Amino acid sequence: MDVRLLYLCVLGSLLCPSQGKNQSCLTSASTCDECIQSGPECGWCMDPLTKTRCNTMKRLQRAGCTRSQVYNPRGELTIKRNEPADGRLILLQPQELSVNLRPGVSLDFTLRITTTRHQLINELMLETTSEPEGVNITFKKVSTANSLVFVVNVKADKCSSNNDSNQSQNQTGPWSVDIKPSGLPQSAKLKINLECQCDCLNKQEPDSPECNTHGTLVCGVCLCQKPYSGSTCQTGIDSMDSMSDAFCRTRPNAPVCSGKGFCEEGFCVCEKPHDPNEIYSGQFCECNNFDCPYNNGRHCGGHGTCECGQCNCEEGWAGDDCSCTMDAAPCMAENQMICSGRGLCNCGRCRCDPPYNGPTCEFCPTCQNRCQEHASCAECRVFGAERCEAECRDYSVTIVDTKENVPTPLCKMISQKDSCLFYFSYSSSSSAGRLTVAKTKECPRATFT
Repeated sequence: MDVRLLYLCVLGSLLCPSQGKNQSCLTSASTCDECIQSGPECGWCMDPLTKTRCNTMKRLQRAGCTRSQVYNPRGELTIKRNEPADGRLILLQPQELSVNLRPGVSLDFTLRITTTRHQLINELMLETTSEPEGVNITFKKVSTANSLVFVVNVKADKCSSNNDSNQSQNQTGPWSVDIKPSGLPQSAKLKINLECQCDCLNKQEPDSPECNTHGTLVCGVCLCQKPYSGSTCQTGIDSMDSMSDAFCRTRPNAPVCSGKGFCEEGFCVCEKPHDPNEIYSGQFCECNNFDCPYNNGRHCGGHGTCECGQCNCEEGWAGDDCSCTMDAAPCMAENQMICSGRGLCNCGRCRCDPPYNGPTCEFCPTCQNRCQEHASCAECRVFGAERCEAECRDYSVTIVDTKENVPTPLCKMISQKDSCLFYFSYSSSSSAGRLTVAKTKECPRATFT
């Protein structure tokens, strides 16, 4: 019996999808095979009532297709043979594997070369034989001790077509590849198959209830028997005129195709707006790509796409109109704290705790009373004044060079001794008050008359 294992390797997940940032799927695909071959992230919805068949998983779910109804193979690894050491000096594990590859989606697995305690392993490299065209196999060594561990990555570029030049090679496998450590007699046998066809094609359901028993369900699509037609074979020639409109309404007496299209054999055909960039979609033409909130004169603020009346925001943006940036850089204060430590950063703007305000909560309009309250002790502890030790001994004082080194909120006061300006800040703790005072004063220039 085959032992199915999902190998966890230290470099990451077993399934390592290779995907482009701007992945597009063939939304006009008429078959499941055509859909999954259009891109590694493209799935096929097998819900007979759906109007959106081929798209990414995220977009199919937005269109109402549940995850269990989406055919979106990610590849599979099977360990065929993995014998124990059994007294051998050197052992390569596992000895035989099989992979089903979705083109564009890579699979990782590990190979381990183990020795007995006193057997030394020299530096080894892995080699392959008979690597099929369009399949890339790479290796990376991740650890050494009394064993060598290699992570093997297997990836296929694409499914072959009838137009490809190499017709001598099987288009989807199976292919057999030997992975062999250089200098050792042992090798691991790897069997490779490409997943270019949907296995749901082998699970056809004649006279399916999903097709009102008038057709065969194949990958979620009803192949209707004559004279029946419609997405679920719901109409026959005799009943077409009277019944077709009922299948194009969201509820009884609702507008046909939401008033944005016409009904054809129980199937909504959505009208096209004057703007070629705008479309109506959905089973009842209830969706569009332009009826979304505006911000800065653009749909979704230019930071997302409009899907069925809702904004699908780009990474780093949020909100109903995608106007809320997740970047906290605009909230960073000069003291390298978010909102000076006196508020929260929301959509790139500081929401300050009272009584603080300003772009980064650096100002405190009502803190002047506190400045006046602690000015005499700040001055006497740094610049000297009478009765200082008696009245101000509970303060903890830090002396800095200039006012630029004083944390906010900054107090600016006039010295009672020499009429110069001095700067300090005050904060409190559970034990005592804390003063930070700049030792450099700003004194007015003398004037002569």
